[in-house]
Amino acid sequence: MQKSVKGEKIMKEVWRVIKYFLIAASAGLIEMGSFALLDKVTPWKYWPCYLIALVLSVVWNFTFNRKYTFHSANNVPIAMLKVAAYYAVFTPFSTWFGSWLADGHGWPGFWVTVINMLINGITEFLYQRFFVFGKSIDTNKSAIKKKEKEAAEAAKAAEVAEAETAVPETASAK
Repeated sequence: MQKSVKGEKIMKEVWRVIKYFLIAASAGLIEMGSFALLDKVTPWKYWPCYLIALVLSVVWNFTFNRKYTFHSANNVPIAMLKVAAYYAVFTPFSTWFGSWLADGHGWPGFWVTVINMLINGITEFLYQRFFVFGKSIDTNKSAIKKKEKEAAEAAKAAEVAEAETAVPETASAK
């Protein structure tokens, strides 16, 4: 029984990682699309195109991962401040690094952005999972409803199992 619970927890975390990266991939499409658009239609250097695209993807990623991946009901302004703290470090680094590669060494902005997105995806997942939402995972309404439904189903299954294993009274026992 203990192994089953542990296995369920592991699978739940694996599914959480998969959901995070699917949502992050959609945010990546937003980032790449907005970066490509700004890069092609404006005379701007790499960094303003990247910063605008990054902000758009961060808002998307935070909103959907909070609701669907981490199922968090924590205080949104506090969670956003924590994410802002992450980006207060990541953004200057990634902007400098990207500009250094793209503007200073002639790397294509597209590939520099892909590298930054990979670094961002891995580090931000860990940051959000353990710091931003760590203590509030599975606390929103949909997560609570799911837990209640699972508890009711488990109670019903236990009741059925108990009824099936009960020794029926026979006429000779009376």
